[in-house]
Amino acid sequence: MTSAIKKIELTPPQILVIGFAAIILIGAALLSLPVASASGEPLPFLDAFFTATSATCVTGLVVVDTGTFFSKFGQIVIIALIQVGGLGFMSMATLFAFALKKRISLKERLVLQESLNQGSMEGIVRLIRKVIRYSLTIELVGAIIFSIRWSLQLGPAKGIYFGFWHAISFFNNAGFDLFGSVNGPFSSLTSFVGDPVVNLVTMGLIVLGGIGFVVMSDLLEFKKRKRLSLHSKVVLSATGALIIAGALVIYIFEYSNAKTLGSLSWSGKIWAAFFQSVTPRTAGANTVDLGSLRQATQFFMIILMFIGASPGSTGEGSRRPPSRR
Repeated sequence: MTSAIKKIELTPPQILVIGFAAIILIGAALLSLPVASASGEPLPFLDAFFTATSATCVTGLVVVDTGTFFSKFGQIVIIALIQVGGLGFMSMATLFAFALKKRISLKERLVLQESLNQGSMEGIVRLIRKVIRYSLTIELVGAIIFSIRWSLQLGPAKGIYFGFWHAISFFNNAGFDLFGSVNGPFSSLTSFVGDPVVNLVTMGLIVLGGIGFVVMSDLLEFKKRKRLSLHSKVVLSATGALIIAGALVIYIFEYSNAKTLGSLSWSGKIWAAFFQSVTPRTAGANTVDLGSLRQATQFFMIILMFIGASPGSTGEGSRRPPSRR
């Protein structure tokens, strides 16, 4: 009697878990190679695994300074992990399927629905097209502005490289940066605390990545549809309220702290307060020394971190995703 071998059928959540695990393991293997290190000394696998996980899950936590420890190869591996993790590996796989004119199967549509926290499979491929188009366009615009700004300071080649690298990192709410190679390890954007261009573009990228693709689609189609969904209204009102309230609290708490806002000009205080209000929820970049913040400010920022970003965005938070019926 022959026994039939039962075919293993993976559910959409299982596919997502296995897919992200595979990406993290591949990233860890690449980052542990000697060529990924600027010095040629390989990063221990546990540290490489941590870095790959942080990049893919766009958390921004690091065990070594990205700008000084990693070579160009290592930095490109990290930014690739950030892009795949921020948009979702299924979105990236769908991009290649579009390029090859491959039909998206029902199973793949179910996985896409799960990855974007959608309650219905209807229009999911159309939404993915929008996700890819919006994301690449926003990243390109941010990269061009950054490149112009930093080319003046770092030279054309490095300025363009930094521009594109950081546009991807900030839009995907990753928080990784390369400025350790310019201003010292783990310095983040502290040298740009009063720079309007860097502050505005960085916060714009973070907020656009953090509100979610469904909200971006609603906003871009508002002129035609003349209305926003309840989800978009909640996300936009909550985001605006959190940014303004956060900036006000940070401004008040840190106004007289000479190690943070106290030594800055009036405009510098405003920029720093808003920047530190935007980044804790999703991104992890900073323009002041976070270790020098008062404990009350640090506790308040922990609350912002817990709230996080919107469902279906490049950096999701604690808010409940849409229910499935």
